[in-house]
Amino acid sequence: MPDEPTALPVTFRPTRTRAVLLTAAAAIFTVVTVMALLLDRLSTAERISFVFTAALLSAVVLVLARPRVVADDAGVTVVNFASARRLEWAEIIRVNLRVGDPWVFLDLSDGTSLAVIGIQPGIAKEQAIADARALRALVEARSGQPAGGQHG
Repeated sequence: MPDEPTALPVTFRPTRTRAVLLTAAAAIFTVVTVMALLLDRLSTAERISFVFTAALLSAVVLVLARPRVVADDAGVTVVNFASARRLEWAEIIRVNLRVGDPWVFLDLSDGTSLAVIGIQPGIAKEQAIADARALRALVEARSGQPAGGQHG
């Protein structure tokens, strides 16, 4: 029996991974900036370059924290590291999270597959499986067809 669909709108994201990444970004920026301010031998230009480098490194880490999946009445928005794609419910054929997969994959009606980095088993496997199952239930309820896949 399929799981009951989650109430919409809903956002799925790897919350533990995101917390670690946001903390790391703040720590990188803080430590490098404080070092730049405390080192007496640095010129103003060198201090500015340290702070700029800290901001750049932090921005890269923040991009890694970006992935999410937002489901609403009209469809699903998949936000990965450098891209976002909007899908209508009918475009999603299957939700897959197989053993060993780094994240969920969606099989689409055009014959392609889309990585959904916002649902990843990394450091929260049970949460990823639950999120994948919830997304599958939503796809089944909204598209009127089975969206089965292994695990979730």
